[in-house]
Amino acid sequence: MDLVAKYQGVVGRVFRNENSGSSEDSYVERLLDRISNGVLAEDRRAAMLELQSVVSESRAGQMAFGAMGFPVILSVLKEERDDFEMVRGTLETLVGALSPIGHAKGPANEVQPTLMNSDLLSREVDNISLLLSLLSEEDFYVRYYTLQLLTALLTNSPQRLQEAILSIPRGITRLMDMLMDREVIRNEALLLLTYLTREAEEIQKIVVFEGAFEKIFSIIKEEGGSEGGVVVQDCLELLNNLLRNSASNQVLLRETMGFDQLLSVLKLRGTTYKFSQEKTINLLSVLETINLLIIGGPETDPGRDSNKLTNKTVLVQKKVLDHLFMLGVESQWAPVPVRCAALHCIGDLIANHPKNLEELASKRLGEEPDLEPALNSVLRILLRTSSKQEFMAADYLFKNFCQQNPDGQTMLASTLILQPQSMIHAPVEEDINMSFGSMLLHGLTTGENEGDVETCSRAASVLSHVIKGNNQCKEKVLQIELEAPTPILGRAEPLLHRMVKYLALASSMKSKDGKSSTSENVFVQPIILKLLIIWLSDCPNAVQCFLDSRPHLTYLLELVSNPTTTVSVRGLAAVLLGECVIYNKSNASGRDAYSIVDAISQKVGLTSYFLKFDEMQKSSLFTSAKPFLPRKSLTRSSAASMAEIEDGANESSDQKNEHPMLASVFDSPFVYFLKRLEADIREKMVEAYSSPKSQVTVVPAELEQRSGENDVDYIKRLKIFVEKQCHEIQDLLSRNATLAEDLARTGGNNSSSLERKVSGGSDRVQLETLRRDLQEASQRIETLKADKAKAESEASTYKNLAGKTESDLKSLSDAYNSLEQANFRLEKEVEALKSGDIEALKEEAREEALKESEAELSDLLVCLGQEQSKVEKLSTRLRELGEDVDTLLEGIGDDAGADDADEDEEED
Repeated sequence: MDLVAKYQGVVGRVFRNENSGSSEDSYVERLLDRISNGVLAEDRRAAMLELQSVVSESRAGQMAFGAMGFPVILSVLKEERDDFEMVRGTLETLVGALSPIGHAKGPANEVQPTLMNSDLLSREVDNISLLLSLLSEEDFYVRYYTLQLLTALLTNSPQRLQEAILSIPRGITRLMDMLMDREVIRNEALLLLTYLTREAEEIQKIVVFEGAFEKIFSIIKEEGGSEGGVVVQDCLELLNNLLRNSASNQVLLRETMGFDQLLSVLKLRGTTYKFSQEKTINLLSVLETINLLIIGGPETDPGRDSNKLTNKTVLVQKKVLDHLFMLGVESQWAPVPVRCAALHCIGDLIANHPKNLEELASKRLGEEPDLEPALNSVLRILLRTSSKQEFMAADYLFKNFCQQNPDGQTMLASTLILQPQSMIHAPVEEDINMSFGSMLLHGLTTGENEGDVETCSRAASVLSHVIKGNNQCKEKVLQIELEAPTPILGRAEPLLHRMVKYLALASSMKSKDGKSSTSENVFVQPIILKLLIIWLSDCPNAVQCFLDSRPHLTYLLELVSNPTTTVSVRGLAAVLLGECVIYNKSNASGRDAYSIVDAISQKVGLTSYFLKFDEMQKSSLFTSAKPFLPRKSLTRSSAASMAEIEDGANESSDQKNEHPMLASVFDSPFVYFLKRLEADIREKMVEAYSSPKSQVTVVPAELEQRSGENDVDYIKRLKIFVEKQCHEIQDLLSRNATLAEDLARTGGNNSSSLERKVSGGSDRVQLETLRRDLQEASQRIETLKADKAKAESEASTYKNLAGKTESDLKSLSDAYNSLEQANFRLEKEVEALKSGDIEALKEEAREEALKESEAELSDLLVCLGQEQSKVEKLSTRLRELGEDVDTLLEGIGDDAGADDADEDEEED
């Protein structure tokens, strides 16, 4: 048999080893022989039962079955479909061969027989097709064990089974039909579909096409909604699988069934104070579904943003906020995980959605006449709760409400009004009638006498959201002054100063008894420092207010250099110091930017200062910053642990200074903000060390003109002095700038000697003197440059005038030379006339006259010749006409002669 040879060839080489028990091999082989060649049906069924027992209890039996049993078992399924009892036993045997045995754990590198058996069974698509065909059998147990077998296959070989089911016609359809079967089979099919749809996008599409949404909500309703058991959990997990990475499936759900049936699961029924573990898991699953709809689909989907916006709008229109506030705020008995998830959903719903922001701002909770704004209720929870997880969820809601919502920030800031002194120190329970701002200020000051600043830090976190990126709100809060706790302490102090006081108080609390900081307070200082950093950012008035108290700068310098504080605290304190430099507009001595830089250089050192930035950036809080805390999807394996979240579960991470509240402080927007600030701080430090101060009030004596010294000698001496000073100051500035750039770029490693040169007292005095000398010399040089420019301008004018005059003289010279040549020629002609050669001139005139007469005579002869020719021609013509030419010509000459005589007489 080729099939037997193939299985034995593949599996035998793996399983036939020295560790395999020969007894199990022979026993399994005998059982398979009885099943294959037995004559009596009862004997074959008994052999199948024994084989089932062996493979479900022994790894060696599973290994032997993998080497020899598949051909025999599959032949039973193909050829004996009518024998339901035999088919049931066969399916149970296969389930046992694919199910791991918990109490028998071998070495980690040992081949797992269940995985190999699954691989062998799923290798041929025909095998999967055979199993799917069994789902149409009438026998209940055949369908039930077939589903269990497919689930075991999917657990061990998910990819191969998914591909096989997709390639089989109507494979998914047969599984979907099982959802309409009896309850037990329906539940097994539901679990199988849940596993199938976790990653396979094509299967998800087919399942939705087969009407999965209608069937899921039908089962949920039948099971009792959130009050139902694990079946409802499986339904919601399947629903989440279909919606998680598919915007098209979300659109289909919204436009076909709508969100009403989904929101009905959130509605609390019966005794609202009773929350079983299964009910908690179901509510968390529904909240995860809402969160998936808010996300809108995978980031790569081009329609994600529009789908997200539409989902948010429709959900709020369907009054989802009522259900969420009931779970997260109004229900006192709801478990902490449910309250946190509900608050997170509210925060996601309002993020970057103007209409939903307005809806939340106007939302009121409670019953008439004790209605109060929903934001007040959330703030009360934030300040009072003993759960840090719940505080983080409420803080996330306020963060999203204030983000890109200046109108909302202004609205909240406008309520920051101090209560009377008696109300400030009233118990926190009496804040029911306070406005939002008054309650927030109450939280900022409560617990001060007891030395507990955790509540103050929580309020500080909310205040940081209210003023972030809004200078109008920063200036508004800057004007708040708190009354002194007792009249003896003097006048009122600004709120900003009070926050620095709490920062110092938290520091002293953390070092009690010389012990390291506790997990309860490790987040207090970072939250207050974050508030101060956001407050001072791009707000010179806040910087000035901070520096108004000299001890503030001193304490901040000590905090940066204190080795007992955490890396994050030292880094944030360094950033706050840097803001006092880059946003400092003061010119007052001791408070200007140069003074702050000098203080950093003297008390901390540039090397150490810049190292604080590097250490913070290399910390896990910085490198693992995320836009929001990741939320794990709920499955059967993770649901129970998620439902039992308590703050104490994070103790291990707290011990590593990775408290979850610190992760919420160092979210990705704040980390990006710090990186941008750090670049500006480094640039400003370099500028401060490579540029002279602007104010110079002392003129060195060397620059004064000595008595009896003339101007020429004074200018020469001044030039020599200025050149010398310029070379020295440029050399110092160049070395100083190089030092500052190296420190800003590398953190100042191995440059302590250079730092001492910059920060030493005598060198700074010399540098200051040289700066003043350079300033005065520069002014003198500028004056000389102006005089030189003026002289060069006048010289250019005179040069142009001289050029024009020279051109005119040249023209006159040329004209004079021409006149001289003409005069010389005329003088020669006069001299020729005076020499007496008049006869020659006359003879020359006669010859010229004779030449002219001869020319005229020649012309007359030519004319006469022409006339004679004409006369001859006329005479010839007249003769031809019969005229007597001679007669005609008679007297013509005489008449001419008479006429000439008359003319002569008249002339006489």
